[in-house]
Amino acid sequence: MSVLVQMAMFPTDKSESKAKDVSKVIDVIRSSGYSYQLTSMCTIIETEKMSEALELIGNCYKVLEDAGCNRVYSTITFDIRKNHENRIEQKIKSVEKYIGEVSK
Repeated sequence: MSVLVQMAMFPTDKSESKAKDVSKVIDVIRSSGYSYQLTSMCTIIETEKMSEALELIGNCYKVLEDAGCNRVYSTITFDIRKNHENRIEQKIKSVEKYIGEVSK
């Protein structure tokens, strides 16, 4: 199974710039060992099980809570598909079949 998670998570009770706190979240994701892709607006993560995705999201929130954030905003979207893997790359390759290489 492939669980793709599109996630953005950041505190709203801190400064205008969110990079310092977002970096803490990305470090949790990077340390998890799951495949991920950071974009300018969100991070895409791929796990094999829903429970893994939910645990990782909880760990991301925990690092912000431990950093003293009193209010956290998050958007989370799931795309769950049985009998598939490596969809972070495969979904892009599927589009590229029709239009050629896309910029990253």
